[in-house]
Amino acid sequence: MLAGFVPFPPDLARRYREKGYWRDKSLAEEFAVAFGRHAERTALVDGERQYTYRDIDRITDNLALNLLELGLQPLDRVVPTLPNVAEFVLLYFALQKIGAIPIAALVTHRFLEINQFAQLSGATACVYPEAQGDFRFGPTIERVQRENPALKHRIVLGNAGPGEVSLAELIERPARLARSALGRIAIDPTDPAVFQLSGGTTGIPKLIPRTHNDYAYNSKTAAQVCGVTGDTVMLIALPVAHNLPLACPGIQGAFFNGGKVVLSPTTRPPDVFALIQRHRATHLKVVPAFLVRLINDPAICGYDLASLRLIQSGGQRMQPEVRLRTHELIPSAFVQENFGMSEGLLMFVRLDDPDEVKLETCGRPICPDDEVRLIDDDGREVPAGEVGEFSCRGPYTLRGYFGAPEHNARQFTPEGFYRSGDLMRLHPSGNYVVEGRKKDLINRGGEKISAEEIENLILMHPAVQNAACVPMPDPSLGEKMCAFVVLRKGGALTLEALVAFLMGKEIAKFKLPERLEIVPDLPVSTFGKVSKKALAETVAAKLAAGEAAKPA
Repeated sequence: MLAGFVPFPPDLARRYREKGYWRDKSLAEEFAVAFGRHAERTALVDGERQYTYRDIDRITDNLALNLLELGLQPLDRVVPTLPNVAEFVLLYFALQKIGAIPIAALVTHRFLEINQFAQLSGATACVYPEAQGDFRFGPTIERVQRENPALKHRIVLGNAGPGEVSLAELIERPARLARSALGRIAIDPTDPAVFQLSGGTTGIPKLIPRTHNDYAYNSKTAAQVCGVTGDTVMLIALPVAHNLPLACPGIQGAFFNGGKVVLSPTTRPPDVFALIQRHRATHLKVVPAFLVRLINDPAICGYDLASLRLIQSGGQRMQPEVRLRTHELIPSAFVQENFGMSEGLLMFVRLDDPDEVKLETCGRPICPDDEVRLIDDDGREVPAGEVGEFSCRGPYTLRGYFGAPEHNARQFTPEGFYRSGDLMRLHPSGNYVVEGRKKDLINRGGEKISAEEIENLILMHPAVQNAACVPMPDPSLGEKMCAFVVLRKGGALTLEALVAFLMGKEIAKFKLPERLEIVPDLPVSTFGKVSKKALAETVAAKLAAGEAAKPA
């Protein structure tokens, strides 16, 4: 067993096996059945490139063998920061065939995040594009390698420089190892198959281990709820490594059922509409901010979108008006609200739910053995209909973050229920309603930003004495970040200067504050803590009044 991984308790593992949730097969074994059953069907489309299931099986066999020859081994951790390209999908399934563990990093991540992932996981390899826009990954990954001795391999999608290996060459070069080498690899289905990423309220991201057993069940069951079949054409424009597009049901759910996945390299509405029309897409993954952009773009009237059957929304709560407007513009599509967490449990609104339930709730769990408790600050269940913190356990919900025993002691109840930090209440229908959250996170268009992470960086600025970051309402993204700053005597700071300073810390751009408020002091609660509630109310009131941030 991988050190730092928290396994499921034996009694619950036995129950999940007896009920058929766990099949004790690796993801490689699970997908081998799908690759064989649907061999001649088109599985993946990336621009003009198309791959059948047979193609993917053959290519990923070859890539897996070349990765073995390179030196990768079962349980090695790999950090891919790839965009929405076929190479990500090929790499993902090749890593599953050798039992290596991909970490769901994003192409928008920079040195700070990638270095943290490498340190937390003990990664042996990074896989990255040569460039993304004007950012070149090579020098950054080279620095990460210098700080992490375990990181032996730098694999680049593009032209390989000194010390790098070409991903294209690993994919295309005929393997020297015999295919039987893959058959000799023993993969324990109770081991992690992938590490997803938590939003992280402590300023340090947490690695979420998803096992072969639980991740296969996760995708198969989500596919049933979302109506994924062999006729499904799933368009993915959200970052492909995220839990929703990868596995809820995502690529995995589509492949289990012989569906087709179409990758979009962009979220520009006209480009997305064109792909829907060209490929007759039936399923589309969105976050509410993305859907708002789509339905408000004038180009929507110029394309035939009638093939869409389901628009699956996650990441943050959707306003009922958005769902109603989408139905007006794309009447063929059911906008399916879901509440999901990379940590595990998934809830979906069902097609046969009453209209008012569809509009008000985020759904109900997908598995009969998803155990949910709404609890107060002392861990006691609240009465039905009252608001409490959403806590859960089940056959596909983690039992602990990787290598974080102190954090796990706070984040899990003594009975092993994961405390999500989300505030919810039980609706009379049996579905759940999101009422807010306890976590100190800003949810910017579905991307979760740790306020503490950014506060710690702001405090490094020589002009800053104290800082607090809070969410502010935004009609497009739902929330953006506002930084409240107390300056040192004689200090001065503008938003532009603060952003430039933070960019120097090499963080992802979506984490940057988008408003700065200079204040003489930060308000505190009766317990002496900074009152972020008061700060959030202050900036919301200013925005409502149309008041601009005052310069220092």
